[in-house]
Amino acid sequence: MPEGVRNTLLSFLAELQDCECQNTEDLIQCDASTADELIKTASLLPDTCLLPEARAKVNAIVQQAHSAMASVPPSQSRGWRRIYTDARILLAYIDVQECSKSGDATHAISAVAHLDHAIVIAGAPGDDRLDFVVDLIESIQSEYLDFSSAFRRDLSFTMPMDDATRLAPPPIITAHKLVPCLDTPPSLASFVSRLSSQPFVLPGFQKDWPALAEHPWKSLDYLRAVAGPGRVVPVEVGSDYRSDDWTQKMMPWDDFLASLRDSSQNGSHSVLYLAQHSLFTQFPALRDDIIVPDYVYSSLNAPANYSQYAPPSNEDQLVLNAWLGPARTISPAHTDPFYNFYAQVVGRKTIWLAPPEASPYMYPYPSTSSPSSTRDDTDGPRNPAANHESPSMSNTSRVDVFVTGDEVTHSKDLFPDFWREVAPMAMQVTLEPGDLLFFPPGWWHAMRSEELSFSVSMWF
Repeated sequence: MPEGVRNTLLSFLAELQDCECQNTEDLIQCDASTADELIKTASLLPDTCLLPEARAKVNAIVQQAHSAMASVPPSQSRGWRRIYTDARILLAYIDVQECSKSGDATHAISAVAHLDHAIVIAGAPGDDRLDFVVDLIESIQSEYLDFSSAFRRDLSFTMPMDDATRLAPPPIITAHKLVPCLDTPPSLASFVSRLSSQPFVLPGFQKDWPALAEHPWKSLDYLRAVAGPGRVVPVEVGSDYRSDDWTQKMMPWDDFLASLRDSSQNGSHSVLYLAQHSLFTQFPALRDDIIVPDYVYSSLNAPANYSQYAPPSNEDQLVLNAWLGPARTISPAHTDPFYNFYAQVVGRKTIWLAPPEASPYMYPYPSTSSPSSTRDDTDGPRNPAANHESPSMSNTSRVDVFVTGDEVTHSKDLFPDFWREVAPMAMQVTLEPGDLLFFPPGWWHAMRSEELSFSVSMWF
């Protein structure tokens, strides 16, 4: 085993078995019996003859922790997320041991996937655990997969995503108004005092982001290089999470990027969507490609029409999520509890908006909807570290705000109050690359990708 990875993993094993270590004490307090089994299993790992036995034991702990995370509210799942994270690190250790024995790089790729699961599924909680996992991924890629993070700086990114034919977006007949576009960015004081209660667009505001220039997110080669080999991400399967056949799965990042290229070139019917994902936590280099506007640090008060507002509870009071998918992906009309700056980086996306006053006429799903039907709480990959502000579908409308053609009459029959009350006050806009949209908490919004699209939401 290369010395860098070996020393890192041996220090992790020593920490895990150190009863006086704060991380170990926290782990035991989470669930003493399972933590004790994890620690005992860790003692088997230096003996390569015991790797199959250790793998079986650790896999059982991973499954136990995953089931436990799914059965408790995210706010109560930290202990099991700690156990899940450390168990995945042990599985990565086993895989790099196997790689060292056999020289088979597929074991190293499997190790990276285990570590990505720790980030995506559990959030890698604990003292410096996330940084440890990210650094370990880079070490394994460098020492076993012949990939250095410096590689991405040496590439010439000449293969951009293939934009679809730029046809005019289909009209939205459910929104009678346009989102205002500001000619110049407002001052911070003006934003806070005058403009923070209504949506607006700043055209071309982030044209100077590296993501639109020297580090082009339009380039699949760049997106592949910034992550390196072996990475896996959570994707949605299906264009609309309200559909019965919608699901989620983990898949290789390289395969997901290939699906985007295929969908833009031949109109593939298989719609895969990376949605509301903390991609910047997995791939920190991408965080350097965006410039968060100062407006998000303005500490706004709750708006008059959404008094229950509170900022995100994390340390920065800021949540960054990525949205990457092909044309035809739809986010149905729903509400979020935060202020939002929404940046369009690649492709065009059409946005529908309506104020909180529209809520009585939005025909939301019943509040008793099963949590398994929501975007965040599914039987597939689940990230308990993410924001789970809506335990049901009650913040999602049954109305298709992008309805066209023969379905319009049917929609008017089913949802007459929406057409009478909401459509006259609703707004619409189609964002171009570089545009920045703002809207307050509680506003109903729906998204439609007009072509292959990459967006960033900034909740604050």
